[in-house]
Amino acid sequence: MILQVAIFLAGLAVLSWSADKFVYGASALAKNIGISPMMIGLTIVAMGSSAPEIVVSAVASINGNPNTAVGNALGSNITNIGLVLGITALIKPLLVSSSTLKREFPLLMVINVIAVYFLYDGELTSIEGVILILLFIFVLAGMAWISLLVDKGDPLMNETSDEIPTAVENSHAVMWIGLGLVLLPLSAHFMVDSAVHIARYFGMSDLVIGLTIIALGTSLPELAASVAGVMKGEDDLALGNVIGSNIFNLLAVLGMPGLLAPGLLDENAAHRDALVMLGLTLLLLVFSFNFRGTRRINRVEAVLLVGCYLVYQYWLFA
Repeated sequence: MILQVAIFLAGLAVLSWSADKFVYGASALAKNIGISPMMIGLTIVAMGSSAPEIVVSAVASINGNPNTAVGNALGSNITNIGLVLGITALIKPLLVSSSTLKREFPLLMVINVIAVYFLYDGELTSIEGVILILLFIFVLAGMAWISLLVDKGDPLMNETSDEIPTAVENSHAVMWIGLGLVLLPLSAHFMVDSAVHIARYFGMSDLVIGLTIIALGTSLPELAASVAGVMKGEDDLALGNVIGSNIFNLLAVLGMPGLLAPGLLDENAAHRDALVMLGLTLLLLVFSFNFRGTRRINRVEAVLLVGCYLVYQYWLFA
């Protein structure tokens, strides 16, 4: 068991590192060929933050563990809101001022409703998987289009520009992309395989291992990025990373088991976990939105988010 835990931790470390280097190389290459920083931030960087979840979901589905893949998608979204944003806002209250985020919030809610609807019958079909992947492509295209219309005074514009790597040679950028493409699936394979062994040793279901250990592990990059962002005063970027990640989790990550391993799922995914995710997303919307101007997620609200996450974890193991 100690060996399996070591393999899981090593796989997680390599997965996070390779995802970061893949985004670094792709962002640098995109900047070198003239793509705007805002477009890079809303597409490549946003998608890259979900790269660990996407690859883990694909590997779990191919290995015949669709419940682990679904648990990873739902659990990552729950962790991102309850734990990642909760801890981030505890460190420093989050100021929500970007008009871009105010457009992404309604999109996140619509996608949440679609995901809950698809899961509610206890089955994820291949048609639903195709729909989710097509929506993923459509959303990527939409975000690219939105990036062209963003007001230059939008705070997210400057925060995103500061995060794009500069002065990186094309050969180095391509090298990091290639390394990421090799290490991401390889590390995900070892991570998923060891997680399944750990889960079975402790009598946990495939769904719960996806909701807890794997979801927490793959959400650690978002936690690090959000905390680093808020410490630099990049509140909108910290919040935007989580919103973008959650959108992509419900489209690309949840779409993988539909495409690669369609069929019946653990009924708890629909009647417990998807509803918890929807509830936390609604709570975040209430905390973040103010049609009259800016809105701050304060420390009291942060404590409530973290508290909801901890209560949910207790519910899973009670």
